[in-house]
Amino acid sequence: MTVVTVIGLGLIGGSIAIDLKHQLNVKVLGVDNNSAHQAEAKDLGLVHEVVSLEEGQAQADIIIIAVPVDAAESVLANVLDKVGTHQVVLDMGSTKGNICKAVESHANRGRYVAAHPLAGTEFSGPKAAIRHLFQGKRNIICEKAKSDSDALATAVSVIESLGMETYYLAPQEHDRHLAYVSHLSHITSFALSKTVLDIEQDEAQIFNLASTGFASTVRLAKSSPSTWAPIFQKNKDHLSVALNNYIKQLIVFKEALDSDDKEGTLAFMEDANQIIRVLD
Repeated sequence: MTVVTVIGLGLIGGSIAIDLKHQLNVKVLGVDNNSAHQAEAKDLGLVHEVVSLEEGQAQADIIIIAVPVDAAESVLANVLDKVGTHQVVLDMGSTKGNICKAVESHANRGRYVAAHPLAGTEFSGPKAAIRHLFQGKRNIICEKAKSDSDALATAVSVIESLGMETYYLAPQEHDRHLAYVSHLSHITSFALSKTVLDIEQDEAQIFNLASTGFASTVRLAKSSPSTWAPIFQKNKDHLSVALNNYIKQLIVFKEALDSDDKEGTLAFMEDANQIIRVLD
């Protein structure tokens, strides 16, 4: 039987745990420093057993770290300090540059695989865990050459068993691309939500008049600030570039609107429509 220890039982860790728990010959142990999360994970049946980090690491064949990115570096270093040659360690963080750099010289770096499943929702905590969340999604692995071949093969096997297809990127490329296609989207949603809440004082009218377009655009603003603030901070350099470009586009549109430049506003939207070529 393969023993998998999942550290962090929120949306991602909990969803991984519940999927692996339903596989044959897999025992899933859960670790979380939040006592409420421990109780919820037990009640929801996300894992077979909730244990301490020390117990979880001692028993595990595979260790999956699914904690917020501001905690991931210290957790990973602690785990790698004690990892055995038969064990494999993965992290699921949304940024990869800092964490890869933090352990680049670690003696046990080869037992670690830097992963990022491109899946999630706007909800958080064990209650947000969903079976089959990762089915048909993509996973990114960074610095595959720095992982031992058997560790990499095991990690890919676990990822594929969850229904994902794996792609490979360098950490900085990963963080740069994610700044544009994921992190910027969350900031946009937070900003739109805050703008409407600041301007529209009648909250009942927001509810009554909001269309599906508004609801879908601000959906990400429901995401946990404690999860996303560290992601933004860890990826601030790439995200700052993304925000500068985004702000420029907003200014272009505003200037066209203010000057009654109907052709300019139309051209702006027609250019934006080209996203159809990428996302149909």
